[in-house]
Amino acid sequence: MSYAEAVRLTECLLGLAFLQQSLEHLAGPRDERLLHLPRLLLSAALVAGWQSGVVALLLLGLGLLLLRRFDGPYNGGADRMGLLVLSCLSATHFAPTPLLKEASFGYLAAQLVLSYFMSGWVKVVNPAWRRGEALVEVFAYSAYPVSESLRGWAARPRLLWAMGWAVMLFELAFPLALIHPVSLAVALVTAALFHLANACLFGLNRFLWAWLAAYPALWWCQGRLLP
Repeated sequence: MSYAEAVRLTECLLGLAFLQQSLEHLAGPRDERLLHLPRLLLSAALVAGWQSGVVALLLLGLGLLLLRRFDGPYNGGADRMGLLVLSCLSATHFAPTPLLKEASFGYLAAQLVLSYFMSGWVKVVNPAWRRGEALVEVFAYSAYPVSESLRGWAARPRLLWAMGWAVMLFELAFPLALIHPVSLAVALVTAALFHLANACLFGLNRFLWAWLAAYPALWWCQGRLLP
């Protein structure tokens, strides 16, 4: 995948992610609609490829206004990733040299790898995750499961222990996927399915789209470093 193709695909995926988010807020309070209606229109323009650099900057500005409106990234990591992708996209359009443009896109790829590795590291140093108790508590007590019937999984600690270790080992090993295009493709598909499972089980749908938007940067970067 060429640099231009990867940037364009990132714009499309991020625009679609923001379209979904903005549609959810159009029935909200007036101050939210005043922020999300222009965000909706700008997201459509980003998908269409109309003045992508300017649109990315405007979306970044709106993202900062949303941080103020909700006293921070109200959707946590998904909002942070969206702002990171927007910042890097803006730099790919307005950085003064081709090297800095590519470095900005490469930074997004590096942050994507770190997001998985650090997530695994935080879990594996936590005794509750190593013992399998963390997922038991999530299913038993948290507000995340989208169906009450899923809370029954809390009664299956061995299954949740295995699931927890599978997630931790995958996240910790994610940087190794960069050694070959096939291993990277497998890792990205696996990661996307992981986010999809979280969307189905816990309603964390925004994480799926925000992280997918960063995948083209990593695919391009791997080809750039290991042609």
